[in-house]
Amino acid sequence: MHIIVCVKQVPDAKDVRMDPRTNTLSREGVESIMNPYDRHALEEAVAIKEKKGGTVTVLSMGPPQAEAVLRESIACGADAGVLVSDRAVAGADTWATSYALAQAIRTLPPADLVICGKQAIDGDTAQVGPGLACRLSLPYATCVQKTRKVDEHHIEVERMMDDGFDVLRLPLPALMTVVKDINEPRVASLKGKMQAKKAVCTVLSAKDINADPKCIGLAGSPTKVVRVFSPEARGERRMFCGTVQEQVSQLVESLRPLLNR
Repeated sequence: MHIIVCVKQVPDAKDVRMDPRTNTLSREGVESIMNPYDRHALEEAVAIKEKKGGTVTVLSMGPPQAEAVLRESIACGADAGVLVSDRAVAGADTWATSYALAQAIRTLPPADLVICGKQAIDGDTAQVGPGLACRLSLPYATCVQKTRKVDEHHIEVERMMDDGFDVLRLPLPALMTVVKDINEPRVASLKGKMQAKKAVCTVLSAKDINADPKCIGLAGSPTKVVRVFSPEARGERRMFCGTVQEQVSQLVESLRPLLNR
């Protein structure tokens, strides 16, 4: 079984900055990490590989330094890393990103399963996984909280819903996006770190994936960020201290004048 995991290197949420010129995230001087949801996607792929055999290929798109998340993935059990890195793909929205990733997947050995994190913490759109499935014409399930069964031809999963979960049985090849409830990501072993250090990751350009220049990067992104700004604080703020009962009493007293208006 060949499993492809899509991972993204994102800015650490505690140190996010925006570029006012391009209205995109500024990555210079900002610590980058693997998208947390993608850690769970990687763990699920490695767990399936350990049970059923096969290989796990990790795919990412980003600047050269994004190779770090590929090596981190290899240290945790992935077999190979592929990075789409080209200035032409920079600034892509979810539409252009799913196109570029789909083009890259078409250059790789056929996949039985593609796994993505539910969403990236820098965009929070949850659109790339479903968009990728549509571009690859794959059946897909989003927000998967448990993999019940995998065989040669099907995968059975639980999809998280507001009022419980659905059980879905998908024919392979398929794609799924996962939530954090699905597993607990492993910590890389010393042996894994040594393997990752020696690994050779494949770097693909826009030309290598046969990408149409009109469909990638800013040029291929139909959604544009017009303006980015920090919202101004509105109204007064009061902080109540003391026990819960004391805070409730203070809140009631502060609201009383409003009720008498």
